[in-house]
Amino acid sequence: MKKLFINIKELIQIRDASISKVSGAEMGILPTIKNAFLLIENDLILDFGKMSTLSKNEVDELIDCQGKMIVPTWCDSHTHIVYAGNREGEFSDKIKGLSYEEIAKKGGGILNSAKKLRETTEDELYNQASKRIEEIIEFGTGAVEIKSGYGLTVDTEVKMLRVIKKLQLNFPIKIKATFLGAHAFPLKYQNDKKAYIDLIINEMLPKIAKEKLADFVDVFCEKGYFTVKQTDRILQAAKSYGLIPKIHVNQFNSIGGVKIGVKNESLSVDHLEVITNEDIEALKNHSTMPVALPSCSFFLGIPYTPARKIIDANLPLALASDYNPGSTPSGNMNFVVSTACIKMKMTPEEAINAATINGAYAMDIQQTHGSITIGKKASFNITKEIPSYTFIPYSFGNNLIENTYLNGKLMKFKD
Repeated sequence: MKKLFINIKELIQIRDASISKVSGAEMGILPTIKNAFLLIENDLILDFGKMSTLSKNEVDELIDCQGKMIVPTWCDSHTHIVYAGNREGEFSDKIKGLSYEEIAKKGGGILNSAKKLRETTEDELYNQASKRIEEIIEFGTGAVEIKSGYGLTVDTEVKMLRVIKKLQLNFPIKIKATFLGAHAFPLKYQNDKKAYIDLIINEMLPKIAKEKLADFVDVFCEKGYFTVKQTDRILQAAKSYGLIPKIHVNQFNSIGGVKIGVKNESLSVDHLEVITNEDIEALKNHSTMPVALPSCSFFLGIPYTPARKIIDANLPLALASDYNPGSTPSGNMNFVVSTACIKMKMTPEEAINAATINGAYAMDIQQTHGSITIGKKASFNITKEIPSYTFIPYSFGNNLIENTYLNGKLMKFKD
């Protein structure tokens, strides 16, 4: 089935298939075509160009985009969407001045989510996550990575990953799964951390690999969580099962996690609110993608990832939502892009690149998503009538997405 979109005010993020990510000064360049057309067939992009070059086509559907723009769907490479309930009770604690670490010490944080998840059935967990998936699609996200990590036992980590697999089967959005058993140490292992790491390596990883439940492995490498040495051991073991490393790192402290992530050929290093010159040097001349999570900084009131320092070092940068119940209860990538511009001093071009093509790279789906490219998936957003693409980050808090197409199909949302 062919669909032709005409009179597009501006077709944004047009790329040659050879471009898999952009770095440094290239992030400030956003290729577009004004007064454009876009032709798709079934689930793929077939052609695009200026309206003046459009030849006659026999199509099944003609969509007039007068005054509107088309941008690839957002690629959100870091979320924790599968969780039980919420942690709104901790919201007041944050307002009263308690730190993330202090809330964790009083039974809140990750362990709070783990307790709720153990008490929630797989079906209920799926139902809750389904609503969040529908929500992020409505905000224009067309690809998302989802982590486990609120189970912290063999059975509950597997339960989370099975829910993610069910979401993959039932929703048109592209979903990648990450095993994050090394999110925190369960209470029963607080005095025997080696035993929990042994559990991850000897029981969780083999079971997950056998059932093919995850694409990636992740570790929270941070003071009070997993040390650099422990992180290295887990990543090495996971690689032996074919899982690609990713890593939570430098959220509060720089302890050498970036270097160990690069050593293990991590696809991405995520958070980076604290980053040293040594960390910057470790990332140079490597394929690892730095990922910033500005909504997390906004919600927790912690420093923002120093985007200018990273980009000015000729490195790439991706943006993700970190959607989770404790530190970022929102998957609105429009807000992420706005916050990156307002608080991290990224230009609109840099932010859009970071949330599309670089976000796709951080999920290893750059061959199919992240840009308007012939042969890639026809997953894109049609904006409302806006003056320019700069208006997307400028008009923060508003959803300027009018329609979302995933794999060539218009997504219908409930009123």
